[in-house]
Amino acid sequence: MNRPPKILAVLLGLSLSAATPGLQVQAAEQVVFVSGAFRRSIPVADLEHLAQTGEARGLLGDVLRFGRQDPASVAKMLNQQLSLPLVLTSRLLSTRIGEALLQRLAGIFSPLRAPQKGVQAIRGALITGLANGNGNLSATGFLQAYPAQELAVNIPALLGVISKASSISDLVRFFSESPLDGLRGDGAAKPGSVDQPKSGSMMEAKPESSTAAPPSTAP
Repeated sequence: MNRPPKILAVLLGLSLSAATPGLQVQAAEQVVFVSGAFRRSIPVADLEHLAQTGEARGLLGDVLRFGRQDPASVAKMLNQQLSLPLVLTSRLLSTRIGEALLQRLAGIFSPLRAPQKGVQAIRGALITGLANGNGNLSATGFLQAYPAQELAVNIPALLGVISKASSISDLVRFFSESPLDGLRGDGAAKPGSVDQPKSGSMMEAKPESSTAAPPSTAP
């Protein structure tokens, strides 16, 4: 029953990436951590190996030891699933709220050789990754769907986000500021309401008038 929507979502995700100059339909092969002139690359294969076995190898192992990080805890984070309905997520990413979310993410993650295509790349990876995971997306699933061989991670921007969040849930809340929450469970947004957030939402809030109505001067 879910096969046609899944196929359509995969095609949509691939088309969003393929139709954008500078992006190709492929999976990320290297995660490149960037801070000014500093660059260090970690193969995605090593991240996948950590997620599957809990064992950190190569440069990734050195980085975790230097940072005093437990490989098992990092593996758990890589495997943690984010569940979102495909169709509504696709619709949301085309709204003003979705664009704001993608812009925030693109400030941290972008194709190394085409940073200006960060929004398009993330949109395609999210849709394709969710489709491949039947509505679930992990960090490794996102990388497998990312339409560029080298995914650049802006270290200062990433650290700035991490300082404001203590869990994956906090990160999602920081980026979405509630628009994704309405897509979960029985409270899923209705198809006709995704593009029109309710009054008072972060996109529709209106400042209160700073001047009071003048008193009546009628006798």
